[in-house]
Amino acid sequence: MKEELQRLRAEAEQALAQISRADELEPFRVEYLGRKGRFTSLMRGLGQAPADQRPELGKLANEIKGRLEQAFDLRQEQLSGAEVEVVKFPDLSLPGRRHPAGADHPVTRVMTEVCAIFVGMGFAVVEGPDVETDFYNFEALNIPPHHPARAMHDTFYVGEGRLLRTHTSPMQIRAMEQARPPLRMIAPGKAYRCDSDITHTPMFHQVEGFLVDRKVTFADLKGVLSAFISRMFDGKTPIRFRPSFFPFTEPSAEVDIGCVICETKGCRVCKQTGWLEILGAGMIDPEVFAKVDYDPEQYSGFAFGLGIERVAMLRYGINDIRLFYENDLRFLRQF
Repeated sequence: MKEELQRLRAEAEQALAQISRADELEPFRVEYLGRKGRFTSLMRGLGQAPADQRPELGKLANEIKGRLEQAFDLRQEQLSGAEVEVVKFPDLSLPGRRHPAGADHPVTRVMTEVCAIFVGMGFAVVEGPDVETDFYNFEALNIPPHHPARAMHDTFYVGEGRLLRTHTSPMQIRAMEQARPPLRMIAPGKAYRCDSDITHTPMFHQVEGFLVDRKVTFADLKGVLSAFISRMFDGKTPIRFRPSFFPFTEPSAEVDIGCVICETKGCRVCKQTGWLEILGAGMIDPEVFAKVDYDPEQYSGFAFGLGIERVAMLRYGINDIRLFYENDLRFLRQF
């Protein structure tokens, strides 16, 4: 028994000396010093030794185990100190690393600029939900049930009389329900239609504007829009108002500017006409006033809506609207 204790001591000391990492200490402790370790098992066999040898063997076993525990604690302290991470100060003489910085998307930039121009003219900014009811999106705007815009191939319906708004014009009704004239507001936001080509996307950004007061005329509308286009582009950009039709305005017009991409010579963006429509406008129809309990004999007003992507294309000379949504960093970094 005495020889076995000495042999196990030598083996444990050799194994402990070979340990070079702190994570190796725990397996050693379990194997040699744990409750089910080799020293514990050997000491349990002392009961089979002759009675006169048991005191001496017990004392020797306790001494060996005590020395191993001390050696284990010392080794643990040494390895823990060796693995303390050394903090190194950076070399301040090295050139700095510049991290890439983001920027506003070109559509966001144009939206911000458009809103700033109209705010400078005294228009307040209002916002509303993307998911609208049929009443606000169509019925209150004098769009009849048989109108093509209500068809499934043009509108995204989400069920239970709700849909993704096809324009931001519903904010006209929501604003007029909550306030009495005079009103001068713009409603920026997203709109959704089943349409996709080089000048249309299923989701696009629009700014709806409207003004309601006494004795508002079409001349006021032309003056506001002409001032906006002059500020947004330059004073030399040609403008024209074309008669048109919208269910919620009468009379109605579409506003074109000279194509800045081809300089009115004709290209695929302007469909060889030299002109590009940027917004629709007109005097608010009395039927719309009736939905919000406004007296059309006392009040009149105008409304307009412009597509931000279309304006951004003209502002930056972009010939395909889909470039805005492809997330090509080579394209976006230009802005």
